[in-house]
Amino acid sequence: MLIIPKPSKEEVEKYLSKWNSLENYVLQEQSLNKLFFYTYPNNTDILDILIKASTLNDFYSTNIFSITPVAKHIYELNIDKRLKNADETLVNDIASVTINGKKKNFYSFATKYCSHHFPQEFPIYDSYVEKVLMYFNEKDKFYNFKRDDLKNYKKFKNILIQFKMFYGIDEYDLKNIDQYLWQLGKEYFPKKY
Repeated sequence: MLIIPKPSKEEVEKYLSKWNSLENYVLQEQSLNKLFFYTYPNNTDILDILIKASTLNDFYSTNIFSITPVAKHIYELNIDKRLKNADETLVNDIASVTINGKKKNFYSFATKYCSHHFPQEFPIYDSYVEKVLMYFNEKDKFYNFKRDDLKNYKKFKNILIQFKMFYGIDEYDLKNIDQYLWQLGKEYFPKKY
């Protein structure tokens, strides 16, 4: 039976320290920060959006095989004001893209795109984070939610806030919690290739 150490300040600190020692991830995050915060902070030029979306897709292995329609979709949504206002509905709007007549849902990518503009307002969803949240909710019942709720961004963000409060780790921002949960998921729920 799988037993993951209970979330605590010590556990979060352990994994944040571990994160800072992962050169590839640290360098990729620094590169993305430079790209999103300083080089192309706005989303009013399709070329800027395409560069950011392509780099994010590559670094995070989000497996979007046709990134140009995604970049055009982001451009057409005119997202800058909504990003600055931390509009949680923006994530699901970005995620829903039609490519070659087929509806796609790039939810994880959309969380990452928004997060890299405003990491304190937009936590990142991915399968590792989902698995860890589901594990602790089954174990400790920290909040009343279902797996599907994690794909509704407003609910997902609230679940993370409830997680922080329940375990007494609310001094950590959403970016730190993401780094902690992601590493736990990668360690305890490794993907089998």
